[in-house]
Amino acid sequence: MTNKRMNPKVDVYFSKAKKWKEEMEKLRMIILDCGLTEELKWYQPCYTFQNKNIVIISGFKEYCALNLFKGALLKDANGILIKPGEKKLDEIPALKTAFEALTPGRQRAYNLYFSAPKQSKTRESRVEKCMQQILNGKGLND
Repeated sequence: MTNKRMNPKVDVYFSKAKKWKEEMEKLRMIILDCGLTEELKWYQPCYTFQNKNIVIISGFKEYCALNLFKGALLKDANGILIKPGEKKLDEIPALKTAFEALTPGRQRAYNLYFSAPKQSKTRESRVEKCMQQILNGKGLND
């Protein structure tokens, strides 16, 4: 792997990481070995191919995540992929159905909005605030 593909803005992001630093840096190396372009979007390392978002690395209090922008389109025969926010949705079947009926872009917008806060309380309150809007089939900014 060449250092030419490493983005200095992402270097700063990883240098400031307090949790999951080692794990996220390993994910970074794997992704860069795939030939993707490294950028900093939404204050997180984002990797693109031909100017299309492919994957983003996120660090949270309890875990770090590798989020695939089109992950819902992948076949997951072994059931190892987890959709962001999936377990809260499983508790409310009507909400899960309504969320899955949204366009992929609207789902992505909600997922980014819900996963952005570092505190789980804030993430949960965002989900609760948006429940009725999702049930009404509306996007985050509709």
